[in-house]
This record gives sequence, structure tokens and C-alpha cells, in this order.
Amino acid sequence: MSLRSVPDAVFHIRVRNDAVGGANPFAWKQLTTDDIFAGKRIVLFAVPGAFTPACSESHLPGFEANADAILALGIDQVICLSVNDAFVMHQWALSRNIKKVMMLPDGNGEFTRKMGMLVERTSNGMGLRSWRYSMYVNDGKIEKMFSEPDLKDNPSGVPLEVSSVEVMLSHLQKL
Repeated sequence: MSLRSVPDAVFHIRVRNDAVGGANPFAWKQLTTDDIFAGKRIVLFAVPGAFTPACSESHLPGFEANADAILALGIDQVICLSVNDAFVMHQWALSRNIKKVMMLPDGNGEFTRKMGMLVERTSNGMGLRSWRYSMYVNDGKIEKMFSEPDLKDNPSGVPLEVSSVEVMLSHLQKL
């Protein structure tokens, strides 16, 4: 049974455009929720921030290392979402040699806010960020969501347990 549909949002990404030239040959592109989710089976995991310890050392690398196994189960794309801009997400992917996971910047926090997952991290100087979660989405419908417990503003930390790649893989293997 579907929990709900993903909310309508616009994502601002950067795509390579060699016609731009120079050291930064990228152009802006907007993607809508429909562009990303319509007619597709998606695994999306959201992290509190690019370059943060658990996100960089465990969450993102875990999904990257297991992307082929996830795709082999009929998933069309694995996506990492963070309330960071496209430039930061691009550099984070480069720094971690990410090739299989799509890096989706939610720079304005629009999608995250509409998901009810936008939290304050002002006590850490991080502003507004996403809570840590993962979800399986089928044609825009959220079929399963794994959200870390105790969603709240300014937590002392955000665990990485129920939103891990291992939990997601286990769920997908039972479908």
C-alpha cells in the first residue's frame, strides 16, 4: 500500500554543456518531481549534508557500493538528496568518486520541506537541512519509507540505522 505521493517540487541542477566552455562547462537545468519519478522505480536516500562525516563515510558510499545490486532488482535509479546546492553536490560526488548514484541538490529545501523532513541544524551552524531517510518510490508513489527515529530540530546527531543501504536492500529483495 502506498503511503503517499512525492510532493511537487523543482530541482535546480547543473549539466555539462561544452558550448559553455572554460573551467566550469555547466549550464543550469530544472527538473521537476515528474521528471525524476514519473514512470520509474526510484530509491532515494536523503542526508543531512554533503561532506558531513556519516554521510560521506557511510551513507553515500554504502549506496554507491550497492547501486548495481539495487538496480538488478528492477530499480531505475538510485538518488542521493541533500539540502545543498548543485555545485556542492557535484564536488562531493567528485571527492567520493561517485559514478552510479545520482546526486540531487535540493538547494532551496523545497522538496524536503514538502516531505515534512526539513529540520533546523542551527545549533551546528548548518541552517536548515534534511532529516536522514531513504525511500522506495514507484511511479511517484512512496511505497516504503525508512526514516531515522526522533525527527526534531537541532538534534545532537542523526543516526544511520534504518535508512541504511542494507535495510533498503533487504526490503527490495522481498518485493
